[in-house]
Amino acid sequence: MTDAHVSNHDQMADCLQGLRVVDLTRNLPGPFATRLLADLGADVLKIEPKQGDPARVFGELFAALNHGKTTEKYDFHDPKAIEAIKAHLKEADVMLDSFRPGVLAEMGLDAKALHAVNPKLVIVSITGYGVVDNYAKEGIYLEDAYSKNDSQINHDWSDKAGHDINFMAMSGVLDQLKTSQGEQAMPNIQFADLAGGSDTAVIALLAAVFAAQHTGKGRHIAISMTHSLYNHMVMPKVTGKLINSFSGKGLNDTLLPQHDFLGGALPCYRLYQTADQRHMAVGSLELKFWQGLCEVLELPALKDIHWQLGIMPNRLESQTATKTIAEKFASQTLEHWQRIFVATDVCVTPVLSLQEAKAHPLFAHQDEHQATSGWQQVN
Repeated sequence: MTDAHVSNHDQMADCLQGLRVVDLTRNLPGPFATRLLADLGADVLKIEPKQGDPARVFGELFAALNHGKTTEKYDFHDPKAIEAIKAHLKEADVMLDSFRPGVLAEMGLDAKALHAVNPKLVIVSITGYGVVDNYAKEGIYLEDAYSKNDSQINHDWSDKAGHDINFMAMSGVLDQLKTSQGEQAMPNIQFADLAGGSDTAVIALLAAVFAAQHTGKGRHIAISMTHSLYNHMVMPKVTGKLINSFSGKGLNDTLLPQHDFLGGALPCYRLYQTADQRHMAVGSLELKFWQGLCEVLELPALKDIHWQLGIMPNRLESQTATKTIAEKFASQTLEHWQRIFVATDVCVTPVLSLQEAKAHPLFAHQDEHQATSGWQQVN
């Protein structure tokens, strides 16, 4: 571990000092959430079933997610074990779980029981599909449980099993991950688990802890990984209508993801293949970056072919520009284009492999778990 990495963690590790977290989660979403809390100074007690967290079989993954946490194992079917867990929760600020809705009540760890011994306790349940209103009687509340027209959340998905790929599929996010030829991509990053689960859980629990400190009242929050991912699709929900308006289609006509505003429709914002079948990522969305790109590529005739100058993706000039730039990038290797663009500032980068990213100076401060915090304190 480098001095820079230690320094960055030490600077932020006082933020949540004194926050006591009991973690009943397993696998990836919950443990990564509590890993983030631990990095910020929280005291995390990880409680596992007797057989242990299933992630233990992955060795390095388990260590990366759970180092620095105190660990205890209990038989969740033993009443004495449940009482021991309750004793921990009496002094805790937060409890996280990843059981299906209703399981906490079966264990005797539902909100009603826990708030009787610790009124300020914040309970965060990471679920696949959220909860429906009949679970509200158990003290589970969704932020959007009632809309302005008082319509209730009423679906039959709360008790269904699922994993990251299922939550991505049901949210509509997976369908957005298409190749330029329209083929479905199979992502190797767990967006639902991490963005929809871990990150959303951390945001919600910190907000709830803040409120509990001021009101003296805790609450039980259900995180839906599927609904959180759906909420993240803020761009596709609106840009499709924008593109359809340019092309003369109906505003609600279906637009293929690879034809959307930031999905590959714009010549200034897309992936271009190189001569060695690698890719360069062009993010020259603003006019100044686009014109800088055209200068680097020695294509001055394209400098005014840009959406900010009214040349939209449906225009022949825009489509011709895409073809011309694609041919230019295809004429040289990734290494060549890396050398060309390293000294420029036009939002063009190589698409690195994981191994290349690990070796890049950007990540020189990663720790022994190949982790880098997403935050830095600026002195």
